[in-house]
Amino acid sequence: MMEKSEKPHYHGHRGRLRQRFLTGGPGALQDYELLELLLTFAIPYSDVKPLAKRLIEHFGSFNHVFDAAPETLMEFTGLREYSAVLIKLVKACSEYTLKSEAIKRQQLKSLDTLVDYCRASMGGLPDEQFRVIFLNSQNEVITEEIVQEGTVNQTVVYPRKVLELALKHKATGLILVHNHPSGNLTPSTADQELTRALVRASRGLNLTVHDHLIIGRHGYFSLAEQGML
Repeated sequence: MMEKSEKPHYHGHRGRLRQRFLTGGPGALQDYELLELLLTFAIPYSDVKPLAKRLIEHFGSFNHVFDAAPETLMEFTGLREYSAVLIKLVKACSEYTLKSEAIKRQQLKSLDTLVDYCRASMGGLPDEQFRVIFLNSQNEVITEEIVQEGTVNQTVVYPRKVLELALKHKATGLILVHNHPSGNLTPSTADQELTRALVRASRGLNLTVHDHLIIGRHGYFSLAEQGML
């Protein structure tokens, strides 16, 4: 039986994890150790290393743990509401930081920050989602809208809805964005037909479709870069 003055073995381990993180950043820790360190803030009185390892094994990767829905996380043995909220909060803060950089009202000179944000917010989604980034005449971002959410392999987008939103925001340019949950970034025939339809419809309203981005966890495909607009 452990005496009251004796600390559990994992207390010193937690301190060493914190110190390694402070000294070397996230690169100084393995994936399960990063998740373990995070969980210590929600589960203070238990050894969470086995839990962190089981979570990554169950969901398939470190990133997939953060993509999981809160209710799915809470179904996992050993993980309660505080832990699930903390995991989702970290992901939300990361997305918000990237969005603040990518979607703030500034001239888009490079797609890099926009792609980084889209990959973080859409790359791990289980279903397709179609978004539109609206730009003004100086190519500054006005806002972003989620136009449609679909099944695992298709999304239905009506050009009229996109154009109505463009008029509402007084936009002059559009960047179309959707994700491919399968990871295959090749635009489908439907993707190409939708792009052509939106390009044609936009011209009649003096709108410019600057690009259509297909987003995956590990990359993106730009129809503009490939001369497909």
